[in-house]
Amino acid sequence: MPILALQIKAELENITELIPADADHTWHFKVQCTKCREIDANLITMNAIDKAEMGSGRGEANLVMKCKFCKCESSADFASKPVAYEIENSDKFATVVTIECRGLELVGFEARDGWKAKGAESGTIFEDIDLTEGDWADYDEKSELPVGITEIEAKFVKVK
Repeated sequence: MPILALQIKAELENITELIPADADHTWHFKVQCTKCREIDANLITMNAIDKAEMGSGRGEANLVMKCKFCKCESSADFASKPVAYEIENSDKFATVVTIECRGLELVGFEARDGWKAKGAESGTIFEDIDLTEGDWADYDEKSELPVGITEIEAKFVKVK
């Protein structure tokens, strides 16, 4: 049961931290079955609040699904709460959440919507940030500075 760390890298402009806005943030992943190695064409969504029963009666997980190709059941469960991507990591990969996977491997991530950030100079909280287009820009009126998030990349690192 490997645990994968989702690491992101982004260029933060006048922003000190980027983090999901809510505990029930919806994460969007590309998944690959570890048995038949097929990658699901659709993005799979999961959040830390919702739980589903595993068909085998082994408990529950944040994501339970059957491979469309080989019909094997797989699951994923958040192993940690999300942590902020901070300005000190700007333009470097840093872990934002870890996920335990059974029967599937996470092979892609899209940030999408539901993020928040904090202005570097003013401490202003910017909510409802949508990263679907790969970047975000605004203006911090308190500090009179532009703020932005660009060049978002993601990778998965096996931690266990």
